[in-house]
Amino acid sequence: MSTRTTWALVVETTQGIGQRKHLAAEVLAHVEGSREEALAELERRARGHVPEHPSSPRRRRLVRTGDGFLLVVDGAWQTFASRFTVGELLADSDAPPAPDPVAVRPAPPPAPPVVPDEPAAPAVAPGGAEEPDELDEDGIPVRPAWLGRTGMP
Repeated sequence: MSTRTTWALVVETTQGIGQRKHLAAEVLAHVEGSREEALAELERRARGHVPEHPSSPRRRRLVRTGDGFLLVVDGAWQTFASRFTVGELLADSDAPPAPDPVAVRPAPPPAPPVVPDEPAAPAVAPGGAEEPDELDEDGIPVRPAWLGRTGMP
């Protein structure tokens, strides 16, 4: 059984302005597959990314780096950057638990229907004479076949 690698797509973005400017990281998504597939998805997200700052962008530059992309956006007075990286997810404290291989077993096949050992008794009218099987307009017996059978618990 082969396991597929899970990649985390991360963006570190400049937030705030002036002396309060700082970087904040966010995991955008997880991608299962090859590193190339993860980088392709990361590039798609980097190209479409619209950062909060600057509010009036004048120039955008997207640069490929060894492990992702760097988006540099020049504003009227300051430059802001967003770094996009891809990394192999090694641990996640909030990930759902892996399924227990013992607990994941296919359900047993359904049991075959029980066939009665003795034939069904013919329908007998209260006076003792046999009644013909009456059918409704859909062809369903009016009197159920089990009614009046003997040998049932």
